[in-house]
Amino acid sequence: MIKYIKETAEYLQEKGFINPEIGIILGTGLEKLIDDIEILAEVSYNHIPNFPTATVEFHKGKLIYGNLEGKKVIVMQGRFHIYEGYSLQDVTYPVRVMEKLGIKTLLVSNASGAINKNFKKGELMLIDDHINLQGSSPLAFRGVELLGERFTDMSAPYNLDLNKTFKEIAKSNNITLHEGVYASVVGPQLETRAEYRMLKIIGADAVGMSTVPEIIVANHLNLKTAAVSVLTDECDPENLKPVNINEIIAMAGKAEPEMIILFRELIKTL
Repeated sequence: MIKYIKETAEYLQEKGFINPEIGIILGTGLEKLIDDIEILAEVSYNHIPNFPTATVEFHKGKLIYGNLEGKKVIVMQGRFHIYEGYSLQDVTYPVRVMEKLGIKTLLVSNASGAINKNFKKGELMLIDDHINLQGSSPLAFRGVELLGERFTDMSAPYNLDLNKTFKEIAKSNNITLHEGVYASVVGPQLETRAEYRMLKIIGADAVGMSTVPEIIVANHLNLKTAAVSVLTDECDPENLKPVNINEIIAMAGKAEPEMIILFRELIKTL
C-alpha cells in the first residue's frame, strides 16, 4: 500500500495538488461547498492511479484542489462505501493519500437518520463519538504498523478544539447544532424497526453508512478530525414511515447552507 499511496500522491502533485492543509469529504447532497472554492485543479477519480471509483449515482467522483477562506483544501466530491463492494482499505485510501500530500486536518460531512427523538430532520448533528457496526476495521490488514500505530487510540476520535469551535460558530449564527453519537452500519438497505430500537439502546443518536472508517484512519495518521451529520429523516420505530433516497437527498440539500457556514467559518480559524 505504501507504494500505491506514493504513486497516487506523485500523480496528484504533478496535476497541481501542492501542499494542501485541509481535507474535506462531502456526503450525500452536500456538494455546493464546491461553489465557494477557487478551484486550482480537479481530477476525476477514474483518472487517478490506484483510486477507487464512485459507483453511487448521486456521488460525483472528483478530487478538487483549491483555495477556501485563505487555506489550501482538497475536497472529495463523492466518497466510497463498503456497500458498493469496496473493502475498508479502499474506502479509506483517499484519506491516506490526502495525508501523504500534506493535510493536517480532515473535515467530514454525511447524511444520517435521527435516532434521538429530540433531533429533527433538516437539523445538524456534530459527531462527538461513534459506534462502528461495519463488521471490521480499516486498520485490520498486514503491514498496517508501517503506516502508523496499529493499536490506535480512539478515546477522543473527534478533535475537542474543532468541536468547540463548531459549537461557537453555530451559536453565533443561530444554527441548531446537536451533539451526539453516530453509528455506522454497512447498508445499503435502511434499518428495520427492531434495528432502530437496538441502535437507541446501545447509545446511538444518529445512524449512517459512512464516516467512521475515514475517522479511524485519520486518527491512525494523527490528523485532527471533525464531522457533522445532516439529519435527513427521523427514525422512530413506533411511527416509522417509508423513506426513499430522493427524499433524503432533498433534505440534505435543504440543510446544506447551514453546513457550508459551519465549514467555512471553521476553516477561517485553522
